Amino acid sequence: MRGNGICVGCALAVAALSVIAIPRRAAAQERAPTAPQTPAAAPTPGPKPWYEEIAVNGFVSIAYSYNTNRPDSRTNQFRVFDFQDNTFRLDVAELTFQKAAGKPGEVGFRVDAEAGSTIPQLSASYGLFQGQDFDLKQAFVSWVAPLGSGLKIDFGKFITHFNYEFIESWDTPNDNATHSFTFGYAIPYTHTGLRASYSFSERLAGMVMLSNGWDNVKDNNSAKSVGAQLAWTPVKALSIAANFITGPERTSVDADPRTVWELVAQWKSSDLTVFGLDLLYGSERGAVVPGQLATWTAIVGYARLGVSGLFALCLRGEYFDDPEGARTGVSQTLKEVTVTPELRVSSHFILRSDLRVDWSDRPVFERKGGQTSRTQPTIALNAIYMF
Repeated sequence: MRGNGICVGCALAVAALSVIAIPRRAAAQERAPTAPQTPAAAPTPGPKPWYEEIAVNGFVSIAYSYNTNRPDSRTNQFRVFDFQDNTFRLDVAELTFQKAAGKPGEVGFRVDAEAGSTIPQLSASYGLFQGQDFDLKQAFVSWVAPLGSGLKIDFGKFITHFNYEFIESWDTPNDNATHSFTFGYAIPYTHTGLRASYSFSERLAGMVMLSNGWDNVKDNNSAKSVGAQLAWTPVKALSIAANFITGPERTSVDADPRTVWELVAQWKSSDLTVFGLDLLYGSERGAVVPGQLATWTAIVGYARLGVSGLFALCLRGEYFDDPEGARTGVSQTLKEVTVTPELRVSSHFILRSDLRVDWSDRPVFERKGGQTSRTQPTIALNAIYMF
């Protein structure tokens, strides 16, 4: 009996130890680290469809101009795009298609197609849609060669590197609704050819160009024009560009190059206030009298005085001297002052008005009844939508 009691006691002791050990083992299992699970690899995104890589932008400009001289021809003399008097006009409706090329090895393009009653007629290049209501303002392909920071090469038709003002577009609106005499008569609008641009640093960039010449898709002689630009940004608020072009430009004349030097500076004293300066000298031998050198010079000052993000007052003062009449067809000195109140209704919609007075040292401005005047006051209204 005693032996049996010992055995029963041993059995009970073993059972008790088992009951105590089970929860400890379970707790130990709960605390044991679980092997991490490898997440499933994310699927590699496929290339974007080609049409998603193309940016589309637009620009529409509608205007009205009134000449207080009331010329019988209803034409504003020596104006560029606002030459129609006392009429509402569709200056331009433009669409831009582009694929940017910014990094070494990338290829892109840009096409600016425009239609309208004024701008395409005057800015169109010789040999392509000249004198029509439609134009391809720009059409070029780009390649960034893998050299240093990237050498960008453009081939095709592109706007000129000259002047403070632009043929307006969604990415290059001007401060004034009308254009200066310097923009209209002293420089080219576009070039067709090859240009190469390179950024030497964040402060210095350069460009060289070989083209048919001034506003020529089809060359009018067998010579070519050479252009260049050096852009310098010594501080963030100040930018300076030196521009140059030379080459024969008259039809069937391969000598007597037309040469222009220009210095353009811009100073942003704040986000709302900007000042600009354009200094230009041009020359061409044989332009008026065979063998004689004709010259033209210009000084243009700009000021954009922003009251707020919605309203700004833009000013322009200009002196343009054409002593031989090589550019305007009249030996004269032109001056003008323009005041432009601007209301930016939204980031896409702008309303503005140009109050402008032109002067000449010759009576070249037409007045009502066939008379002429040395002054030409005009008022312009302009609405712009861009996206």
